[in-house]
Amino acid sequence: MRLLGHAGLNRLLARGHSSRIRQFAGIEDEDEDSEPDTGYGGVNPRSRRGRGRKAFQKVPSDEGRALMESGNFGSNPRREDTITRKKKLQYRIMRRELGLGSTGRQSNSNHQMSQGLIPSSKADTIINYNARCYSGQFSNDGNFFFSCAQDFRTVVYPYGQWTITDASLSPDNQFLAYSSIRSVVCLAATDPNQESEPTLLDFANLSTRQRGGWRAHGFFGIWSIRFSGDGREIVAGTGDSSVYVYDIERQQSILRIPGHSEDVNAVCFGDSQSPHILYSGSDDTTLKVWDRRSMGDGREAGVFLGHTEGLTYVDSKGDGRYVLSNAKDQTAKLWDLRKMLSKEKADQIDPGAYTTNFEYRTNAYDDNDYRPHPHDCSLVTFRGHKVLKTLIRCHFSPPGSTDSRYVYSGSYDGSVYVWNLDATLAGKVDVLAATRNSRPRDPGLLAETYDFIGRNGGAWQTCVRDASWHPDAPVIAATSWNGWGTSNGTCTVHSWNDGVDEDEAEPKMGKRVNAQLEHDDRFYAAPTYRSTRAQRTVIINDNDDDDDDPDWFGE
Repeated sequence: MRLLGHAGLNRLLARGHSSRIRQFAGIEDEDEDSEPDTGYGGVNPRSRRGRGRKAFQKVPSDEGRALMESGNFGSNPRREDTITRKKKLQYRIMRRELGLGSTGRQSNSNHQMSQGLIPSSKADTIINYNARCYSGQFSNDGNFFFSCAQDFRTVVYPYGQWTITDASLSPDNQFLAYSSIRSVVCLAATDPNQESEPTLLDFANLSTRQRGGWRAHGFFGIWSIRFSGDGREIVAGTGDSSVYVYDIERQQSILRIPGHSEDVNAVCFGDSQSPHILYSGSDDTTLKVWDRRSMGDGREAGVFLGHTEGLTYVDSKGDGRYVLSNAKDQTAKLWDLRKMLSKEKADQIDPGAYTTNFEYRTNAYDDNDYRPHPHDCSLVTFRGHKVLKTLIRCHFSPPGSTDSRYVYSGSYDGSVYVWNLDATLAGKVDVLAATRNSRPRDPGLLAETYDFIGRNGGAWQTCVRDASWHPDAPVIAATSWNGWGTSNGTCTVHSWNDGVDEDEAEPKMGKRVNAQLEHDDRFYAAPTYRSTRAQRTVIINDNDDDDDDPDWFGE
């Protein structure tokens, strides 16, 4: 059974069927640098050479440009004469202080100032973790920031497996819900003086009012969770191809939607004012919309088609209209609820006919394999980032600090990509450059690792899995797998600094602290290098708290 669980054999087997056999047998993934199987991979016998880059969507996007000019995504500059001028921040501030221009022009200028403050690559602070960091987000009011790492430290999770897959902060900042590859979600108080154990929410505990034999499996992992706007419910995307809605007061799942054919990697509510509209993104390449007010027959309200590989994340703009998704086809897509396909029309289309079942954890994506989806109903397609190894996340930029002008995403190449709505690149935060060699190599941790491109010798690598733009300040916090062979993690804080590379006062940029935000001299030690070419066996997992973590393999 251990041999069958080896990642090398996984790549030889047809993953679409073997993953279910492995789950039934209780075998865990053994790939040292990747997440456990999310259910959709392997080689599709129908796959064929695509049209490649020639089939990429046009950039700049005409539809995206129209959105930028509509006023729904930020403000546009107002020309004062026939001469086009690039106005710097100092010029706009001067005009505002002098009271020049009409009230409307001054308001527009204020929006223009906030839109232009895109954080830089230089890190203000580098927070070091001794395990890979999977997610991190600011609260809606910007007063809280939380991060989730693979070591199950700080918070208690008695049943955690492999990693904390997701977390969500309640709207009042009083509780943090966090999940793992289990059907149980932990609900912990954020008050540091609260010493009680977290409440365990078993999503497999279904209400007796469920219809039509909608029964939960005895075991399933949870990949994505989100609080509702009123804090009373949590929606979850799971490994049993379903969406669950959990009522916290009743302490049971009040709804299970078995609406996908593969794992549901991402879920969210449509907006904070109503819990009725849900979005779910799956490895079956579809993004589905659910209206709980009209689900007597369990049917989705609509379907978005356009991705050709599995989705990794879904984010709502919160206005009940626009949705953003990330996928393993190396694209992020913007959708309009008014352009979704009806269930009747979507049922006539086989999503599996347009995918190669790309195995994103072990291979590099070949652009030559790309084939555009003939039923693509997305508005804008964003490219440039790499969605590899893990479920990398994308987001809308906040209305407060950016006037909702951008969308942004993490990337396997170690950067945060920031796009205008017309799919042109507005900015890029290079986390790899900001963190390279920011901690010494631990000789006891790593001798050799492998990447999809071959042996990397334990080189310094960065994979930005998540990023969060502060709601009111020009600050981005990037959460990454980081370090020698991405064996550790970081959360880096990047702010707008007008291109300045150094601070005039203390503390200097690039301050290095541990996970408790404490100074540690060890992070400033010179990196050590040693030859590991002759060593062929490596790594014993240092997480003694969880015996279920996959082993690490050498040749």
